[in-house]
Amino acid sequence: MRFHDLRHTHATQLLAGGVHPKIASERLSHSKIGITLDLYSHVMPGMQAHAAAQIDDMISRAVVDRSDGKG
Repeated sequence: MRFHDLRHTHATQLLAGGVHPKIASERLSHSKIGITLDLYSHVMPGMQAHAAAQIDDMISRAVVDRSDGKG
């Protein structure tokens, strides 16, 4: 196994494990986060669905808080 293979595996495991892409980019010493995302975004196929679920959760909590007179 080459060093580059280990580096790629490390990046893949970080992103697949939910580590923020900016952190992965810094660990890989990429000059821009776009490089990391261009190379490794395929290991994060659920990003859009996850983002939508988070927004849905935030809106749901805001509606509940508002109906309880908290907002």
